[in-house]
Amino acid sequence: MHNKVIKIGGATGFWGESDLALPQFLQQGDLDYIVFDYLAEVTMSLLARARSANPEMGYATDFVTEIVKPHLAAIASAKVRLISNAGGVNPEACGAAIGALIDAAGLSIKVAVVTGDDIMGSLEDIYDGAARGEHVEGAREMFSGDPLPPRDALLSANAYLGAFPIAEALNAGADIVITGRCVDSAVTLAACIHAFGWQPHQLDLLAAGSLVGHLIECGPQATGGNFTDWHEVADSLHEVGYPIAEIEADGTAVITKPDATGGLVSRGTVGEQLLYEIGDPHAYILPDVVCDFTQVLLSEVGDNRVCVTGAKGVGVPEQYKASLTWADGWRAGAVFWYLGSRAGEKARVFADEAIVRARRKLTLLNQPDYDEVLVELVGDESMWGDSARYVRSREVAIKVACRHQDKRAVALLMRELTGAALGAPPGLALFAGARPKPSPVVRLYSLLIDKPLVPARIQLDGRNWLASKAQVTQNRLPVRLDGAIPEPTECDRITVPLEQLAWARSGDKGDKANIGVLARDPQYLPWIARMLTAAYVADRFKHLMTSGEIDRYYLPGIAALNFVLHNALGGGGVASLRNDPQGKAYAQILLDTPIDIPATLIGA
Repeated sequence: MHNKVIKIGGATGFWGESDLALPQFLQQGDLDYIVFDYLAEVTMSLLARARSANPEMGYATDFVTEIVKPHLAAIASAKVRLISNAGGVNPEACGAAIGALIDAAGLSIKVAVVTGDDIMGSLEDIYDGAARGEHVEGAREMFSGDPLPPRDALLSANAYLGAFPIAEALNAGADIVITGRCVDSAVTLAACIHAFGWQPHQLDLLAAGSLVGHLIECGPQATGGNFTDWHEVADSLHEVGYPIAEIEADGTAVITKPDATGGLVSRGTVGEQLLYEIGDPHAYILPDVVCDFTQVLLSEVGDNRVCVTGAKGVGVPEQYKASLTWADGWRAGAVFWYLGSRAGEKARVFADEAIVRARRKLTLLNQPDYDEVLVELVGDESMWGDSARYVRSREVAIKVACRHQDKRAVALLMRELTGAALGAPPGLALFAGARPKPSPVVRLYSLLIDKPLVPARIQLDGRNWLASKAQVTQNRLPVRLDGAIPEPTECDRITVPLEQLAWARSGDKGDKANIGVLARDPQYLPWIARMLTAAYVADRFKHLMTSGEIDRYYLPGIAALNFVLHNALGGGGVASLRNDPQGKAYAQILLDTPIDIPATLIGA
């Protein structure tokens, strides 16, 4: 088995994604594994609330009802193995629900459940130590340094497990493996470990498998979804193909998609996904390996086929990253339309009118001010900050949102917005519907926790055992250095937008945003880098950042830059009031940057 190529399909990137993938993969007919990623930090908090209301809930029910149930016979016939973190905060219940379907169908499919990621019990010592004033690791947020959230406000607490417990379940004969919180790429890496017998000390192999997992973990984002050159695939996105990775025992992989499906697999689509939501490409930290992606190479080796090589492993972390979610008051937002001349100005007057009224009433009630009030216009290029063009739009959308510890204060502003309609400037268009209701604010708190405090367990065939501990012979290796970006030579130049020279994609990690910029031709990179300094990018996004902190990284292998913008998402996730709380559109803001480049280099 170790000499063959295994094929892994990446079926989902979040809870609620389309169910297109599994029928494609089953029709293709030659896959060995299909992996499903459902969990984001906010998803964990939603699942935790679901479990508190019903002890049998707390997992991604869609995986059971929309994926497994309708296709169970075909899955059994294809002998394809499924690996999914659909277990959420209740993987045992998810496994039991699937087991019931299998029993009802009279099939012999074996289901394993991996648990141990829930660290609620392990937090007691951290909280107690912090209460005594002791210096306790984990008592400060790993990025911001903030203290622990209130203990009684916690909604979920989960460590990001790695791939080896999943691989052990596969080794034990599981056909379907259900996990709770694991790092997104672990479901793919686990299949490689099982198929090829990779060992914990083979860091380059683990990095290669992790990279493949990263490339397919967001489904069609590697095959034309969210692609800078969207116009090239627009006609076929309704039937976009989901990614398939063909992996060899030495870690070499080819990314492709099912036959006769839409979308595109190219250096651009795969490269954008490589850069998506990473931080330091020298040290992309995962539970099983610290990866260096700076020397990765992407080669188009056929139609819709991109070969991926060059990932390196540079260490193994001694701790797991863990994410806590906690409730921090209430929030709500409402969207209105304004039409006519000076629409933007009228919309702002309307919003200010309602906010002043609400704040006046809070004062009369001896209530504190709102934690945050945010007004955003769509239609006047306000997201571009100082780089906005002068726009006098005759139609804009305005969103007014707020946060407060008291649910009633949030509802008050929503009521005042509607109530101001008759006394507002003309041109307000109201959507006839229910007034927005306050919803809980869920914040993320990240910490590091020692691996021995998070023992993983495996359940299969009525047995429940402690997963083996990965023994690593070499914990830390020197980080590879990439060298300087080549300096451009002085010559006559023309100015073109960045989009003509590069692809770009952006995403989030907590309150950080990343923007990856991939040169269409490696010769363009020096000219792009000369303009896209950390200082320039920080200035372009200063209106969206609460600090000017920014990192710029260079990936010479794929001729790319990665920017990490700190404190750039208004708190991120459900804690943010912004229209774009995950920075998904930030790359689009940067792509109009003017770049000076020799005309001869671009054939102008």
